[in-house]
Amino acid sequence: MSYIDGFVIAVPRGNKQAYQRLAQKSVSMFKGYGAMRQVETWGDDVPDGKVTDFKGAVKATPDEDVVFSWVEYPDKATRDAANKKMMDDPTMKEMSEQMPFDGKRMIFGGFQPINDSGKAANAGYVDACLTPVPRGNKQAYKERADKFAAILKEYGATRAVDAWSDDVPPGKVTDYQGAVKAKPDESIVFSWIEWPSKEAREAGWAKAEKDPRMKALQMPFDGQRLVYGGFMPLLDQ
Repeated sequence: MSYIDGFVIAVPRGNKQAYQRLAQKSVSMFKGYGAMRQVETWGDDVPDGKVTDFKGAVKATPDEDVVFSWVEYPDKATRDAANKKMMDDPTMKEMSEQMPFDGKRMIFGGFQPINDSGKAANAGYVDACLTPVPRGNKQAYKERADKFAAILKEYGATRAVDAWSDDVPPGKVTDYQGAVKAKPDESIVFSWIEWPSKEAREAGWAKAEKDPRMKALQMPFDGQRLVYGGFMPLLDQ
């Protein structure tokens, strides 16, 4: 079963090209250690929330945008081995010294997919979410995610992935638990929807929101703490 390393980062708007260059440099390293795909996306339609949002999750300043990114591995064992090797890789040390963002506010963690519907391809646009879900509602969330993905695929989405928190460490400044104000009995879902383009995404959502099947879906989580936004891909390899 595949495994996801997920990241949320605040990057100064003026450092966008520097971030893209650094991400491009990291691809060969991640793939050399067994990763199947690396995707970096830049905040495009990231709304302010009343309780939680992506900007608050990484304590973004007014001159910063949010990056939502992930690395896909074939399984957890490959990911764990890769992380151990990277700790001793001089390339990783070099990249850490060149980070065009505040690494102390980077959110990261490992996630186990519970729903992966569709085909991984070069996405033209990505909807991203962080969701706090009571652990006892895992199956109910999975069933809802399956139905949710099926509807969106009818309206143009190419892939939907929901991954359950597995190795999500607490941070000193930011972390996934703080991003969604998670309670002690809750896990975090790192999820995304891939679309061919932003236009396809907007048209698809317009249709989905009118679909009675979508309206009938029950949320086995606190929707007020759902973190979501639209992102434009910077890198997909």
